[in-house]
Amino acid sequence: MGIDISFTGQVAEITIDVAPVNAITLANYAEIGEAFDAADTWEGINCIILTGAGTRAFCAGLDLKEFLAATVAEDPARARIVRRCFKSIRDCALPTIAAVNGPALGAGTVLASVCDIRLASETAKFGTPEVNIGRCGGMAHMGRHLPQGLLRKMFFTGEPIDAQEAWRFGFVQDIYAPDQLMAEARALAAKIAAKAPLGLRIGKQSLNQIEFLPVDEGYQIEQQFSTQLMKTEDAREATAAVVEKRKPVWKGK
Repeated sequence: MGIDISFTGQVAEITIDVAPVNAITLANYAEIGEAFDAADTWEGINCIILTGAGTRAFCAGLDLKEFLAATVAEDPARARIVRRCFKSIRDCALPTIAAVNGPALGAGTVLASVCDIRLASETAKFGTPEVNIGRCGGMAHMGRHLPQGLLRKMFFTGEPIDAQEAWRFGFVQDIYAPDQLMAEARALAAKIAAKAPLGLRIGKQSLNQIEFLPVDEGYQIEQQFSTQLMKTEDAREATAAVVEKRKPVWKGK
């Protein structure tokens, strides 16, 4: 049990496989972070799906038995490992899709939030129940997606929102029947992965850098990334392919 990695075509799948409900230990956090850090070295891979094994949960959050045994003195070091995990996913060089196949609670909700795109099963729920166990949680990450009123209601009550409400507020991009979720996630990942590898990577850097900037400053930086991309052979190939009405041939340079 732990973190499983598989490859199909140009897509990687990282699966949290910790029975029975994918509650993760500190070692699992480290494994997830290391996988996303290594992603850009995976030859021929252009997109990643993050999901959970089984049907009971995407990720039920932190392993509470391990947490109960931790001391206050250990908490700062533990927190650094958790922060690194979330940062590794958000800063991953490749586009990322969370395929949320069931409840995502605490750390599970944050894991979904730091992916680029979130697809959810009809059975998915998103909750931040940290107040129930004496923690503050990952509301800084969730605040990128949800309005403050909803964010605070979720934290103070510890009650989850369902997939439909998450979709209504824009946290989830699409909802599917449980037996369709992975097929849809794989189809979307394959569509993304077929784009120019450098275009995906440089575009991801651009999107991450401009996210919190004022419009004019952000757009100036975005244009700088466009100039950087223009220097690549693949960017020229992309334009030529459109003009010539043919499928592009990427060289990754």
